[in-house]
Amino acid sequence: MYPSVKNIFAGEDFVLFIDFDNGEQGELDMKPFLDFGVFQRLKDINAFKRVRIAFDTIEWASGVDLDPEFIYAKCQGLKNAQHAMGQRRD
Repeated sequence: MYPSVKNIFAGEDFVLFIDFDNGEQGELDMKPFLDFGVFQRLKDINAFKRVRIAFDTIEWASGVDLDPEFIYAKCQGLKNAQHAMGQRRD
């Protein structure tokens, strides 16, 4: 079982900053996916920023959602939030 998404922040460059319920944090760069299928709906930065938590994963107002396993597997820089250095982005 994969960790659930606890907090989400959409950055300016189509990057999601994600906190998981196991204390880890990571970044998910969505740019490589924006030219495919339903993800094309998120090419507008305003649409992209309307991301929200839905159950244990994330979704957008446009109807696009991501599998929690995909989110966790693709997150870069996973680290324990309690030991993270520096300021949070939100």
